Amino acid sequence: MANEDQVRERLAEVLVPTVKRSLVDLNLVREVASSNKTVNVTLASTGLAPDAQAWIKIKTKEVLEKLPEVNEATVEYTDARAKDLNQIDHIVAVMSGKGGVGKSLVSSLLAIALRRKGHEVGILDADITGPSIPKMFGLTDRPSGNEGGILPVLSRSGIEVMSINLLLPGEDDAVIWRGPLIGNTIKQFGEDVLWGKLDYLIVDLPPGTADAPLTLMQSFPISGVVVVFTPQDLVEMIVRKAVNMARTMDKRVLGVVENMSYLYVPEIDKRIEIFGRSRGEEMARAVNAPLLGQLPIDPKLARLCDEGKIEEYDGEIVAGLGESLVRVLSTAGK
Repeated sequence: MANEDQVRERLAEVLVPTVKRSLVDLNLVREVASSNKTVNVTLASTGLAPDAQAWIKIKTKEVLEKLPEVNEATVEYTDARAKDLNQIDHIVAVMSGKGGVGKSLVSSLLAIALRRKGHEVGILDADITGPSIPKMFGLTDRPSGNEGGILPVLSRSGIEVMSINLLLPGEDDAVIWRGPLIGNTIKQFGEDVLWGKLDYLIVDLPPGTADAPLTLMQSFPISGVVVVFTPQDLVEMIVRKAVNMARTMDKRVLGVVENMSYLYVPEIDKRIEIFGRSRGEEMARAVNAPLLGQLPIDPKLARLCDEGKIEEYDGEIVAGLGESLVRVLSTAGK
């Protein structure tokens, strides 16, 4: 008789169409029962279209009946809510006091860095009126799903991505909504998207400290917040607003990231601070949070973002961001 570990090991071979993650990784396996040489498996139907359910049932029977201890396998489906299936170790919100500082870029680079370290990672593009992450990753496929939930779209390197832009008829369509509707959409992203088992979910918050970021912080069990800024005269006031909001909401500030910190000119081997002197260390001290990284202005990175190939960026800063975030999260509560 096959034991549950053997069955789950085989179920890990069955990839869900479109999202290309296994039944185990998406936490769709609800029950495994064995009797003599018969195995009964119950799967959640969450996010699975009828044709996907039919294919998965056939594939599941096929892989299980290859076990030497199994003569027959049966597969049944049950309803389950996406939010009850999600098992996410760390939810990290990336925010800024104002728009245009590169918050989405930092969110993307953090996710890429963590994925390169072997972690299971997702990105929620919660900037409803200014979604840019699908463009940077070159994603155009629409999410699939059913009444029970929505499946994210998988990037080339295996990062799960959900964004309002993936649900619109065209990527150039404007989202002209009032605050309550935006808030409801953000809540739905928290309740209806099936992320499955993730080590990290990076949430790209809308800029500022108004309704949308407030709704998200109230709706998600945020592990901590990363604040993004650029070297400008008003930066301290703007960063303090974002940090104060996070702390008022009882969310830990994991650190700050300075974007557009400098431009490196290799021909003369010199860093030029185009937007003024770097204030990374200064801001970290001012808000009593670690400086996770300082991103340069890199024409290569800008080109890759425009081409939808951000995952090909190999700058050292990517590895540094991931290592800094993991180190800070590992000290949580210590």
